[in-house]
Amino acid sequence: MLCSAQNTTIYSRFLELCLNTISIRHVRLPWNSAHRIKMSLSLQIVVLLLLALPIACISWTVTHEEFFREPREFCQNQTSHSRSLLRRKFFYVLTCEYCFSHYVAIFFLLITRFRLLYPDWRGYVVALFSLVWIANQFMSIYSRLRLDIKHEHIEIKEKEHHVDKLKAA
Repeated sequence: MLCSAQNTTIYSRFLELCLNTISIRHVRLPWNSAHRIKMSLSLQIVVLLLLALPIACISWTVTHEEFFREPREFCQNQTSHSRSLLRRKFFYVLTCEYCFSHYVAIFFLLITRFRLLYPDWRGYVVALFSLVWIANQFMSIYSRLRLDIKHEHIEIKEKEHHVDKLKAA
């Protein structure tokens, strides 16, 4: 059996071999400002599109889906019945997918430190509004798709009802 010093040496050699094999020592972590990955414009656009998907998903889910119906109804009630303007606006932000997507985008920018076009603070501003716009485009597409599917279901029900009437007659 190997002693602990030998185990440590073997383990450290194994780790070094793995790190050299996959070149992880050269990867720069996005949250460390001293070690930024320089992204090409095409990679920035891909990341923009990919980051907009979860932003759209979270914004849509919170503002439209049944899972959050009770908190949304509470917020809608506060929006219409609060006396304070600040309170009404605060609760309105939680019911509007466009408004809410700004806060979700800010959250994702804080996590990922994604910047678009510029390497400084301007990159965050451009990324924020670009992410919100793309996320809202995704939500519009999804909304239209759901509307089309609902319309098709209604047409199918009408046709089934018409066939049932013909069978009964």
